[in-house]
Amino acid sequence: MKHAPRILFCILNWGLGHASRSIPLIQELLKQGVEVILASDGRALQLLQKEFPQLQTIKLPAYNVSYRSKNMVWNIAWQLPKIIRAINQEKKLIKQLIKELKIDAIISDNRFGCYNATIPSIFITHQINIKTPIPFLEKIVNSFNHRFIRQFDACWIPDVEESPRLAGTLSSATAIKKKVDYLGILSRMKRKEISLKYDIIIVLSGPEPQRTFLEEKLIQQLLPLDYKILLISGQTEKHEEKQLSNSVKQISFLTSENLNQAILESRYVICRSGYSSLMDLVALQKKAILIPTPGQTEQEYLAKHLQKSGQFIYQEQDHLNIEEAIQELDQLKKNTYFSMNTSSSFKAIIKDFLEHLTS
Repeated sequence: MKHAPRILFCILNWGLGHASRSIPLIQELLKQGVEVILASDGRALQLLQKEFPQLQTIKLPAYNVSYRSKNMVWNIAWQLPKIIRAINQEKKLIKQLIKELKIDAIISDNRFGCYNATIPSIFITHQINIKTPIPFLEKIVNSFNHRFIRQFDACWIPDVEESPRLAGTLSSATAIKKKVDYLGILSRMKRKEISLKYDIIIVLSGPEPQRTFLEEKLIQQLLPLDYKILLISGQTEKHEEKQLSNSVKQISFLTSENLNQAILESRYVICRSGYSSLMDLVALQKKAILIPTPGQTEQEYLAKHLQKSGQFIYQEQDHLNIEEAIQELDQLKKNTYFSMNTSSSFKAIIKDFLEHLTS
């Protein structure tokens, strides 16, 4: 291979978590001399374009998943035909892009159709084992999930290999029988000592309409409280900043560097229990109130998993009592997960992958 490796990095648009956790990987690929082409859709693509304006981007078919019901099975079941359709469209587009752009390898963060047998294809996920409310259905779902993952040459897992893992049983890889590498705790955030400016930062993300529902509930509860609050709406398509009250400021979106700064300037965090958000909290050693997206079983599992170990406060969206949760946060001791490995182990994995790619 005479030219610099050209890698197509495909990222699922399901909230901003998949895109945000991919940022350090993309940065490392660029440092190691790779030509990276980014592919996604919606808000995830907008985030990537803001973070890497110099890189070529491709718009992929949209899954357009929404969470209107609190029942995860129903949420996915009625949308399954359009998800499968999008996966099949991905496969066709990937085949075309490999030929037109002379792609040498594909890295896919949770996009099942972004692979091709003619070039090395890597799948990134922390959800080897998907949780569902029905045990029998869980076996069926994971059978299909493992089958999809096995279509790739290897699987990269953003977690530590040793137990207890941050993702708990979700990231146990014994069932997929493929080459597996654990990337460690993967976060775009960097910790440093800094003076506090806010009592609370709210970082919203995830599919609509639940993102908006949570925003409305939080504003209603927090406006009367005597706390200095910064609310990040997670709306990449907007550029708005407004003062909701003397103590509550709302910003539609912040880039990684500015969000990093804002979280460090805040005593506590309120956010979804999406996995990428949890990795950011560990990296920055921040206590948080975790509010799972209703109907998203994975987030519910993660929030309960971490609360059981005394790490964070978990509340349901329909039963929010933020004032009470803040008082509980005050009583929490130092988070033992904060000592987890947030080192650069993924850099060695990327280096090894590229050496095999160019050999």
